[in-house]
Amino acid sequence: MWTVIYIAPTARIADNIKKRLTEEGFLVKVRPVNLSKQQYEILVPSGELEEVQEVFNSIMQP
Repeated sequence: MWTVIYIAPTARIADNIKKRLTEEGFLVKVRPVNLSKQQYEILVPSGELEEVQEVFNSIMQP
């Protein structure tokens, strides 16, 4: 089962997050939420959620 970890405001941000998480060895899916708003869900396997969240937090910190 897949779990949403983030909703990205643009395709560019979604692709960047997917690239970074994939480089860390995680499976990642991106899917549009609402075509009129152009938001994208970042999904990961539920079993990897805790590990992904740690890496994701480090990616999102400035």
